[in-house]
Amino acid sequence: MLKKRKLLVSYLMVGYPDFQTSLDAFRILLEEGTDILEVGFPFSDPVADGPTIQMAHEVALKNNIKSRDVFNLCNILKKDFPHVPFLVMTYYNPIHRIGLEEFCRRAKESGVDGFIVPDLPPEECDPLKEYTQKHGLWLVLLASPTSTEKRLKLICQKTDELTYFVSLTGTTGEREELPLERLKEKLQTYRSLCDKKVVVGFGVSKGSQAKQIAKFSDGVVVGSALVKLVGQKNLEGLREKIQELRKALI
Repeated sequence: MLKKRKLLVSYLMVGYPDFQTSLDAFRILLEEGTDILEVGFPFSDPVADGPTIQMAHEVALKNNIKSRDVFNLCNILKKDFPHVPFLVMTYYNPIHRIGLEEFCRRAKESGVDGFIVPDLPPEECDPLKEYTQKHGLWLVLLASPTSTEKRLKLICQKTDELTYFVSLTGTTGEREELPLERLKEKLQTYRSLCDKKVVVGFGVSKGSQAKQIAKFSDGVVVGSALVKLVGQKNLEGLREKIQELRKALI
């Protein structure tokens, strides 16, 4: 299902700044060549997210966005873009609250292909993975610059299709500089231990950064820079940013 070119994984929040604008914005990401759509699920305590995406969570919750709205948006878009993987980015609490199997069942019915759960460590993912496997869904796990070789092996064993590698410790958000040399070394270690694809996120916002990171990874994840544009209702700017990133990854 994954394309052989360098992957552009694009994130937005459902319901930010309102449902219709977010739906229009997600459609732009897909029209302009996003390879994997990362669908933000609003949550009250998004510990891995920086200020831009935290704000998106808050506004979406104030807009009364529920799980049904997230799945409805996926269902609408999947009809026009059936071959693009949709990954819901959600913390574990909403999955647990709805029920592991029920959440997986509803996700599958809406066209979702899998989940990224930033607060779910590989050591504790088996209960959810039982149901993702049952319903044919991916569970994409995160690795970080502090992950040991032992932990990277475990992540590789448990993750589906690819690994989401966090570029730095801390939260999401745009960065002027990224620790490219250290990141390159860590990904060389990852490659020696795991043959699954790896995409790099946290801090990536420019085509120039994407181009550099793609030299030693399989692609990049971009979130905060896109969320900021959508929050401003600057959808033309969003289209231009995706075009910039897509061109950098050719």
